[in-house]
Amino acid sequence: QVQLVESGGGLVQAGGSLRLTCVASGRLLVGSRYPMGWFRQAPGKEREFVGTIDWSGGNTVYGDSVKGRFTISRDNAKNTAYLQMNSLKPEDTAVYHCAAAFYAPSGLQTTTRGYDYWGQGTQVTVSS
Repeated sequence: QVQLVESGGGLVQAGGSLRLTCVASGRLLVGSRYPMGWFRQAPGKEREFVGTIDWSGGNTVYGDSVKGRFTISRDNAKNTAYLQMNSLKPEDTAVYHCAAAFYAPSGLQTTTRGYDYWGQGTQVTVSS
């Protein structure tokens, strides 16, 4: 089993920045080389892909709505992934979830089906 805990959400004005953190724990982490992803879900909408990063940190994929504004990174020694969000817009308001992929086929996954473990999420609210 794997547990994921997000933090760093909050209220920010449009144009501002936030950095989200996701800490992973659990026995399954030992010896595993797992990609991590970020998704978000606004009220009444489906969960949306934000971005993903491979184990090495050298490969990332982003959703079209956040390209050029958001950056994903990770620190494997700390079992932690980060989502740096810049130039925030009111439409970025959502609950942000991190996820870990252990059983997906090779390659970075951009849909929820590609991930096996999820965090509870952290609320990000961007005011206009």
